[in-house]
Amino acid sequence: MEEIRVSPDYNWFRSTVPLKRIIVDDDDSKVWSLYDAGPKSIRCPIIFLPPVSGTAEVFFQQVLALSGWGYRVISLQYPVYWDLLEFCDGFRKLLDHLQLDKVHLFGASLGGFLAQKFAEVTHKSPRVHSLILCNSFSDTSIFNQTWTANSFWLMPAFMLKKIVLGNFAKGPVDPKMADAIDFMVDRLESLNQSELASRLTLNCQNSYVEPHKIKDVAVTIMDVFDQSALSHEAKEEMYKLYPNARRAHLKTGGNFPYLCRSAEVNLYIQIHLRQFHGTRYAAISPEMVSAEELEVQKTNLSNDSEKQVK
Repeated sequence: MEEIRVSPDYNWFRSTVPLKRIIVDDDDSKVWSLYDAGPKSIRCPIIFLPPVSGTAEVFFQQVLALSGWGYRVISLQYPVYWDLLEFCDGFRKLLDHLQLDKVHLFGASLGGFLAQKFAEVTHKSPRVHSLILCNSFSDTSIFNQTWTANSFWLMPAFMLKKIVLGNFAKGPVDPKMADAIDFMVDRLESLNQSELASRLTLNCQNSYVEPHKIKDVAVTIMDVFDQSALSHEAKEEMYKLYPNARRAHLKTGGNFPYLCRSAEVNLYIQIHLRQFHGTRYAAISPEMVSAEELEVQKTNLSNDSEKQVK
């Protein structure tokens, strides 16, 4: 039942990467929890934003692997915010506190939607250099819950958990996916009523992404071909919204591929971040990039600039 929680990797993560708690708002109850691994000299790290049911721990396999390869990785958990603009303001303050000018964002489900909204809200003074959107969406109306969004705060925790669990995969899944679901259920249990209610409110209150405001941001869309909480229509909408986005498809992986297909997900993240090697927006320590790879990157950059000149 608790394969991931008792795994050597998870225990190694918990014992080597410290959990930090940071308050950036006037309200002391709004605490950001985060894991920050890899070289602190990197000013443009990749930051992971969890889904409704997730905590900062759900990306532990990405934190371990990517920081081991020389990337600076931050996995975080948001405090209670009831409004998208309030979240964006809090996240901007967090980046200021961490002295990060621009960042790469990996968002899963709600995390992906929040990443897009943050990029949109800060588009005049950009803070987001690139986006990886995993099983994500661009319009909250797909959940048909906009009419209940304002009443989540009234519901008891067990009802909110029932709503979230209703989106988890049912029926037979492979052992790794079953372990991932068990782990996410455990993470869900650790969230209190206001944490869950606020996330569901952000997930369902009437809002959509305005893509013209983030057209200069490099995007990779990551999704799965098997059963997930996202409808086929929602996926198609994402492709239409970002016609130039790179696509990272996983044959299987369900709602939580970063847990049960971590090797594939980590590879796609590396491919996405590789386009920034050798620039000031690299998320990796320069010593960890082979000279040959840097050379290839420079060649690609000069070719791109020549094309633009032409």
